[in-house]
Amino acid sequence: MIRTSTKDERKSNMNDLAERDEEYQQNDTQKMPSKNHSLITGRITGLLFNDDRFAVMPELSLDVTHIELSQFDLKAKDELIPDICVYESNAIEFIDVEDVSIITKMPLLAIEVLSPQQAMNDIINKFKAYFAIGIKSCWLVMPAIKSITIYSKPTQYKTFDINDTEIIDQTMDIRLMAQKIFRQ
Repeated sequence: MIRTSTKDERKSNMNDLAERDEEYQQNDTQKMPSKNHSLITGRITGLLFNDDRFAVMPELSLDVTHIELSQFDLKAKDELIPDICVYESNAIEFIDVEDVSIITKMPLLAIEVLSPQQAMNDIINKFKAYFAIGIKSCWLVMPAIKSITIYSKPTQYKTFDINDTEIIDQTMDIRLMAQKIFRQ
């Protein structure tokens, strides 16, 4: 027997989706990705995707209901959405029967690409939350100045730019060619 949803159930589902969409927009009002943001996000995703040690997932919603985000001066309530999440390759698998919207397993690495309208302090606050929920490494990518700052702790970081041969994340044992990320 095939069960069809009632009109009330469909209305409730639509209301839930509308609420999530509104919350997502409130969480990311400062983000407003640009062409360079999208291009750099794609390049980093592509470079990391070729490393068999990792599962790379852009724009993934992380369930953070277990922590109060207001302590980090964040407006988000129940989820954070990094530009790129990196997991161990065997930590995340494709499920062909049922998809999920929010992931409870935290990534090893969260990457944020600064958009022109975004304040750097907002991302730094997000990084504090990321470390509090168990993420091991965070990257702040700044396309406008062609640099990447890699945080191994909220107050411990190293900055690389286009003049460096490699971008090196010692925590994650990742090495990427700066020219491949910031090339014209």
